[in-house]
Formats: sequence, C-alpha cells, structure tokens
Amino acid sequence: MSRSRSPLLIALSFLFIFFSVSNALYGPSSPVVQLTPSNFKSKVLNSNGIVLVEFFAPWCGHCQALTPTWEKAANVLKGVATVAALDADAHKSLAQEYGISGFPTIKVFAPGKPPVDYQGARDVKPITEFGFQQVKALLKDRLAGKASGESSEKSEPTATVELNSRNFDELVLKSKELWIVEFFAPWCGHCKKLAPEWKRAANNLKGKVKLGHVDCDSEKSLMSRFNVQGFPTILVFGADKDSPTPYEGARTASAIESFALEQLETNVGPAEVTELTGPDVMKEKCGSAAICFVAFLPDILDSKAEGRNKYLEMLLSVAENFKRNPYSYVWASAGKQPDLEKRVGVGGYGYPALVALNVKKGAYAPLKSAFELEHIIGFVKEAGRGGKGNLPLEGSPDIAKTEPWDGKDGEMIEEDEFSLEELMGEDTTRKDEL
Repeated sequence: MSRSRSPLLIALSFLFIFFSVSNALYGPSSPVVQLTPSNFKSKVLNSNGIVLVEFFAPWCGHCQALTPTWEKAANVLKGVATVAALDADAHKSLAQEYGISGFPTIKVFAPGKPPVDYQGARDVKPITEFGFQQVKALLKDRLAGKASGESSEKSEPTATVELNSRNFDELVLKSKELWIVEFFAPWCGHCKKLAPEWKRAANNLKGKVKLGHVDCDSEKSLMSRFNVQGFPTILVFGADKDSPTPYEGARTASAIESFALEQLETNVGPAEVTELTGPDVMKEKCGSAAICFVAFLPDILDSKAEGRNKYLEMLLSVAENFKRNPYSYVWASAGKQPDLEKRVGVGGYGYPALVALNVKKGAYAPLKSAFELEHIIGFVKEAGRGGKGNLPLEGSPDIAKTEPWDGKDGEMIEEDEFSLEELMGEDTTRKDEL
C-alpha cells in the first residue's frame, strides 16, 4: 500500500515545492527589497535615492527567469541604489496605479520625479548601468544646488498647469476659460521634444489661454476618461467642455499659439449679466470665476423698468468689453439679498452699487466712484490687476431664493382701505359696551 502511494506523494511534494517557489520568487535572505502596499511609500516614494522596482507575477516564466539576474543587480548596486520587487499579482491595485499590464515590468523611481520605464536588455550589466545613470543624474542635480526632483529649468517658470484627477474637473471642466491640455508620458521621445515648445507657448499665452499637462503614467484614470491612446495627445476644452477636440497642428510654440488665439475667438460665448435669484446662481456664476462683479440695483419702484434696463445695458457693455477674461457679472435688486449686502457693506450709501467679489479667496472690493460706464471699466481693470483696498468677506453669505424680475414696472402694494368714521365707530361701540 505504501509503495503504491509513493509516486503520488512524490508528485504532490514536487507540486508543493514548485508552487512554494513560484509564489515567493525572492526569499527572506534575498538582497532584493520586498515591497507591499504598506511599505511602498517609505521604501520607494519617500526614498532619498534611486529605486529600481520590478513588478512581477509569480506564475510568469519571464519573471522566474529574471529572478537570479535581478538579485545579482541588487548585489552590484548595493549601497548605490535600491533594487526592489513587488508581487503585482498579490497587490493588483498598487500595480494598476502604475499602469502595469505585462510582466515583468521594471520602473526606476527618482526622488520627486515620475517613474521611468526600463526597456533595455534583461541582463545584469545593462540593468546596473541604467541604474547607475539615474544615480549620476541625481548627483548632478544635487551638485548644481537643486533639490531632489527639481527641474533643471526651474529658473524659467512655466505657465503650464499640472493637472491630475484631483483638480481636473475644478480647474478645466468647471472653468469658463479655454484650456488646451497635453497628455504625455515621461518616457515618450516625442513628448520630450514637445516640452520646451509647450512651455514657451504657455508663457506667451499667459492671461489669454490656459495650457495644462497630464502625466499619463501617474494619471491612468484621466487617460482612459478622455480615450488617450498615444503620446503626446493634445485636447482642446472650449465652450463645450464635455466634448474636447484634438489639436492636430504642428508641435511648435508658434503653431500652438496661433491655434490657441484662433480658438479663443470662436470659443468665447456671448457676454451675459445674470440676476442673482438663489444659491445655485451664486455657485454657478461666482464659484469658479476669477472675479465676480455683483451689482445692487435700485428698487424697481425707484428706477422703473426703463431705469433698470439702462443699468443692465451698461453692465452688459462692460461684460462684452471684458468677455475674454474669466469674470462673471450678476445683479440683485436692492434689499433682495440682505446678508450679502451686509457682508460687502452695501446699502448705507445708496443704490446702485457694485462690488468685485472673489469667492475662493474670501475677499471683495467696492466701487467707490460713481456708477457710470467709464468708472466701472476702470474698476474692472483695477480688479483684474489685483485691486487695491481689498476687504475680507466675513464668512459665506446666505443667498436668498427670490423670484426673477418680470421685466415690468413695479406696482405699489395697496393697503386695505378703511374710513375714519368706521374706526371711530368701532371705538364708540367699545365705549358703549364698557
């Protein structure tokens, strides 16, 4: 009986040993650092040096073949760079963050920079040489007096905005401004070639068109969301933010600038001045605007429809004059938004009144001169330059929900009529009763 079992036991023992080895390519004594979600940040992302990371799957034949080579590389680079490995099969979510789709995948992490893919031969010499090149680049930056991960071009600030999944909707999709966004990968040769042109275009277009960039190695969700399939991909987010269009022109600063200015002409919608009838209007018009100009117009009984329309036409003229700027314009009738009036000091000096409001910064500035076209235009220009005498907006104003103006003259509310005789009669009756 025991003899008949021995072949089966041997086979089971072999399978147990095979799976044990395959599920642990690197043992406790291996020079390769074992990574998990709990230590990835401390060992890799917060490291002060270069870290080479192999993303592997235990069942992958190529990964098993690479194991001795990777351990030799770890020994060669000991004290110079860290060589580590992550079981991407056991830690799928972490591997997905870095877009791992094949095994083994090797990425090199430098302090403060996005990871770089290693695409060379899987031998000890080319791997260690590549790692050493990354170390030399890091030392060169430090010798030049730059912080880890700091760009060699920091002396030339760039106007292009770094976009990610946390700020994309707020900055781009909810904005009234024209955005042109580059989706790139750090290892892409064409992207590297575009980088100085993109930077130059962003600086030249500052204040007119927003340029941004998305690192698709780090932002796979945005890459998938906008169906980016190659690098670099440049998308234009115009008036219809939900339907961006691709830029297919030359990848030079001058071509990008010319295209952006043309788009600016076609993507700017008509100027508008909106009545502030509730919190939703406040959020939509003032929440994302760089500056929200709020006008408080006289009561309709004081100005009648003709007078109010003249004020609105004046405001619309100002809005048209500055429609390429990320400003918004709203108005409210005197006394309709009491909390807002109180917080911006309106009401005591009469109507009409105008304030420049920055909701994000919690600040405002009042128009101190006459409510006339020339003065308002000067006020808007001054506010755009940063303004003078800005005041803190104490807390978030409570915006009341009101009925929109019907465009007509107001009507006096008639009180119930009564006669003096009736009133006196009531008093006489009461005296008689007493």
